Amino acid sequence: MSELVGFITEGVRNVIGSFSLAAVADVLLVALVIYRVILLIKGTRAVQMLWGIAVILLLFGVSAVFDFHTLHWMLSSFLSSMILVIVVLFQEDIRRALALGGQQILLIGSPRMENVLAIEEVVKACQSLATDRIGALIVMERETNVAEFVEIGVEVDGRVSRQLLQSIFITSSPIHDGAVVVRRGRLFAAGCFLPLTRRTNLDKSYGTRHRAGLGIAESTDAAVVIVSEETGKISLAFEGEIRTGLEASILREDLREIFEPRKKKGTERRASDAADVAPTQAMES
Repeated sequence: MSELVGFITEGVRNVIGSFSLAAVADVLLVALVIYRVILLIKGTRAVQMLWGIAVILLLFGVSAVFDFHTLHWMLSSFLSSMILVIVVLFQEDIRRALALGGQQILLIGSPRMENVLAIEEVVKACQSLATDRIGALIVMERETNVAEFVEIGVEVDGRVSRQLLQSIFITSSPIHDGAVVVRRGRLFAAGCFLPLTRRTNLDKSYGTRHRAGLGIAESTDAAVVIVSEETGKISLAFEGEIRTGLEASILREDLREIFEPRKKKGTERRASDAADVAPTQAMES
């Protein structure tokens, strides 16, 4: 028994002794890169593609173990050009990562508290717009710079308010068909054009606004609020998914969950609720 303990102890010492400061830094950097890649592809079609590549690699291993010569040859030919295939399949995600560059690749972002007041104004504006059946598309930026993925219309740089949002999306406005971008609690731009989602299995009731909102939610980590002018329903697109028919109270809670730090959420929520003159109610269609 003592020999076994001595063997294990010696093995542990050898493993620990083999680790240098450079090795530890190497492991941490690789882990950080993998973590950032997962954040980038989360909620996008790249996840499904990665599963497909994983299946191909699994088949390649099986063909090697069981000597499936024909299958092994076919997969070897395919894998020999894997780098080119990855570049073609993930060109949008690669562009997205390069666009972020040194700006955020090493940063672990946290929600900005200046968005708290903007959330209240956005919710109230959406409730009013939904009541009047006026379409709206509001992109609330988080860590990713959405300007890399949208065509900016008019730069505004103003305080987010219900009145300002209503004046932008009213049908007589020349930029009512575009989206607005909220950055750090301020209205950054209006009349913006967003990339449409490439999904083909969406419900036919989703119009261009919903497809554009889902498209930018697939490409970035932004939260996108959509108001349908046909039904008056409020939707929220986030992390490649979309939820429709939200009440104003649910929209508020979802946006707070996305933007507010958990440890401060209770304090900010009480302050925000105290600032409300009257509770908002949802528009049912």
